Amino acid sequence: MNRLLDITDLHIALPPESQRPYAVQSMDLQLNENEILCVVGESGSGKSLTARAVMGLLPKPRVQIAQGSVMFEGEDLAKVSEERLREIRGSDISMIFQEPMTALNPVMTIGTQIDEVFRFHHRMPGKERRSRALKLLKDVQLPDPEQVLKAYPHELSGGQRQRAMIAMALALEPKILIADEPTTALDVTTQAQVLKLIKDLQETKGTGVLFITHDFGVVADIADRVCVMQNGLVVETGTTDQVLRNPTHPYTQALIGAVPDLVPRPARPRSSEIVLEVKNLQKTYRSGGGMFGGQERVVHAANDVTMDLARGETLGIVGESGSGKSTVARCIVRLNDAEDGQILLDGTDLRPLGRAAMRPHRSKIQMVFQDPFASLNPRTRIGKIITQGPMMYGVSAEDAKKRTLELLDIVGLDARAYDRFPHEFSGGQRQRIGIARALALEPQILVADEPVSALDVSIQDQILKLLDEIRDQMNLSMVFITHDLRVAAQVCDRIAVMQRGQVIEIGPTSDMFANPQAAYTQELLAAVPGKDWFSTQQAEAV
Repeated sequence: MNRLLDITDLHIALPPESQRPYAVQSMDLQLNENEILCVVGESGSGKSLTARAVMGLLPKPRVQIAQGSVMFEGEDLAKVSEERLREIRGSDISMIFQEPMTALNPVMTIGTQIDEVFRFHHRMPGKERRSRALKLLKDVQLPDPEQVLKAYPHELSGGQRQRAMIAMALALEPKILIADEPTTALDVTTQAQVLKLIKDLQETKGTGVLFITHDFGVVADIADRVCVMQNGLVVETGTTDQVLRNPTHPYTQALIGAVPDLVPRPARPRSSEIVLEVKNLQKTYRSGGGMFGGQERVVHAANDVTMDLARGETLGIVGESGSGKSTVARCIVRLNDAEDGQILLDGTDLRPLGRAAMRPHRSKIQMVFQDPFASLNPRTRIGKIITQGPMMYGVSAEDAKKRTLELLDIVGLDARAYDRFPHEFSGGQRQRIGIARALALEPQILVADEPVSALDVSIQDQILKLLDEIRDQMNLSMVFITHDLRVAAQVCDRIAVMQRGQVIEIGPTSDMFANPQAAYTQELLAAVPGKDWFSTQQAEAV
């Protein structure tokens, strides 16, 4: 087996004011032809900077290689010129980035961006470039490649944009493909398709794949070998079977242990007290047409949605992007206005209420958002962010501060957080702050919209346990939006499955997992990454 990449004693230096001197320290790593090597670790472990070091994309001079070699076909990529790196990128080593919307040029069509790759590296007629671009889009299984060539990134779904990125990365048939968390933001079915696509391309073309991830489910599905990183150090390497079946390092054991179990937890008795009823909810989005002409596009984001929530219960709403689950959540808290239906909170229909009439009810139902950084004012200290809600409802500044300090303690942060700004916290800590803010008004209902989807597995585990403790402690009812069925299994008492704006199945979580009735629910369960491997492990453990 040919060695494609040989990293020896790699040190990536951080700026002097950083928490540690090196982002990556004393790293030894090898990648072979026709192999998928997964580099696993949490945020800050150094895995993404390792990938960028190979590509020569470190944010120099603040972050740079201080020591070691990155050997590729007899050349040390740590020492070659920027011009030589440009020649290697795309032709020999390509990269798929985590967020295609920021990696793709928003003002250029997909066809133009693929064409640019060919024009930079090879001289060939325009007709041949177009023909090869079409074949690439077909290879990555994009529907209607002709139309995709003409489309701009914003006109494609997340999964389609990721496929377009893969097509660009494979345009010149590179020997090494680096995939940096390429499926983190995707739904389980789209994620499964993209993983299969990368695996198939690797097998047919003999490509070496360096796959960066924090998801051990993905590792189980795709990896040949695994490298585990913690705080810039490689703590464990081995075959997938060795690392998953018999992890030797405590950090690896902790990461695997934090993967949510796909077996639902035991059901709790359901209260007869219904605190929220959604009846025949309708929400439609329209685009196109109008004064600019063209055909109007109508999307029924919520189409006759009916569900209820009992006291102390967690109702999960699951489905892919575009299924309508977040729209329903935003309609419930009145961030979006539904056109028809009822949202009954303690018997009062919230849907037709104006701003003034809605104000007394807002404190009863609060929301935790997916991206805590975007939902927290970066210029405002944490204390003010949390206290301003209660103070708007007449709570004194002294009492609001006292309550805020209590909430910070409840969510696992100390009193020093009160005077700090959002950027001074990690992603998991910011999510805790978002939860504290939502709890400040002492709501009856918490609506959590994908609150852990962007978090590392161990931080995710902490936040899920925290939400569980808070719900029991405060007798909260919760609407929990997620596309991760592992998370749903451990958090939700009942699940509503949404597809194209409709609830196609609803019932107790254990029933849903044991005997899903709808074909779509069956597809979602079948697509969970690592499902077969972890199920086998659980069966062997029993």
